[in-house]
Amino acid sequence: MAGAFLLLGAAAFGSPALGDLSPAQPVIPARSFNLGDFGAVADGGTSNTDAFKRAVAAVDAAGGGTLVVPAGIYCTGPFDLCSGINLRLEAGATLLFSPRWADYRGDGPKGYRPLIGIRNAHDVMISGSGTINGHGEAWWPEALRFRAEANATNAPSNTSPRPVMLAFSGCRRIRLEGIALTHAPVFDVTQTNCQDVTVEGITIYNPAGSPNTDGIDPKACQRVLIAHCAIDTGDDAVALGGGGAVAEEDILITDCTFGRGHGCSIGSGTACGVRNVLVRRCTFDGTDAGMRLKSARGKGGLVENVVYEDLTMKNVGTAISLSSSYENSAIHHPLDDAALDEDKPHEVTATTPRWRNITIRNVTATACRDRAGLIAGLREMPLENITLENVALEAPVGLRLANAKGVTLRGVRITAAKGPDVIADASVRGLSRGE
Repeated sequence: MAGAFLLLGAAAFGSPALGDLSPAQPVIPARSFNLGDFGAVADGGTSNTDAFKRAVAAVDAAGGGTLVVPAGIYCTGPFDLCSGINLRLEAGATLLFSPRWADYRGDGPKGYRPLIGIRNAHDVMISGSGTINGHGEAWWPEALRFRAEANATNAPSNTSPRPVMLAFSGCRRIRLEGIALTHAPVFDVTQTNCQDVTVEGITIYNPAGSPNTDGIDPKACQRVLIAHCAIDTGDDAVALGGGGAVAEEDILITDCTFGRGHGCSIGSGTACGVRNVLVRRCTFDGTDAGMRLKSARGKGGLVENVVYEDLTMKNVGTAISLSSSYENSAIHHPLDDAALDEDKPHEVTATTPRWRNITIRNVTATACRDRAGLIAGLREMPLENITLENVALEAPVGLRLANAKGVTLRGVRITAAKGPDVIADASVRGLSRGE
């Protein structure tokens, strides 16, 4: 308990503990297997699904080891990994997944299993300098049609069923290293209810307009390190928050580069709770939002002790977006000040979004396209203890504040082409400004 208390305190005051976060690493037995020995043909046309399954079964039967995928293009359908495996893609190796929807049928008439699944396992790696291509172009046209129809009918979800590229569930000690991921049907990497997760030095690229192609989505995970990654995608680059029985905590995102997409996010689902997060030394170029924290009534929980620091942004839409009204966040709809002013308080429930102890410091954003930022809670649940320190933003419109208490702006310099630098209404209590 004492260790947990120290980590919590450190997260709120500069995160020396989180800054040194080092998740436990997988231990892989020192034996090697070559995919070619299991009948694989790297000709870009032959199906290698059975070869992958035979190879993984052999690794499992031996008690673990490294499965080497040599250079070449390996067409394949979906397969699962086992405990104690390192799937290593050598330089020039590409896993090209089947475009046939029927190959991924899972539970239910619209369910799809992941391209590579890892469930209830331990000590798992995917490494090397090769590429995993999910053939997402076979899925995106229907996804866009589904989205348009769902939006037109106000459906509860506008995300069509599709297979996740890499899905880890209930795993311990997992590591992704060096590989490139591209053309995901939907999310690239999901980790659900996992502990000790490391993602280091990977590249994720999905074309502009590819729907819901999140980069890395840890859900209900503990001890997560995401470092030195480059992500350019069609949705959130990293998205924390979601369902689960336990809170997400102790998460370090450091030295990453984010291109197009929706930024480094928490939410929209935060019901399980998120605590002790440090995002540092990252760059954003052309991103729709830099820091994007969002939730909504019915989807919320407690998010606390979050630090964003030492960040550089250029040509982003909105530098800072922290909103408890997902429908009025920086991405899906224009930021509507009237909607904030006219919103009526609701009853507080277990799923009311709560945000407290959020620190943003040493951040520079030039040439923002939309506005400097939005920081807005709900009338029934204001944001608490929000600190901006040494922040310089350039944007057409300034920073909008609403439904918050205990907001500190210290050394904040906002250059707004139109209107005041900070727009705060009477719902903001305890606003402090200074150098």
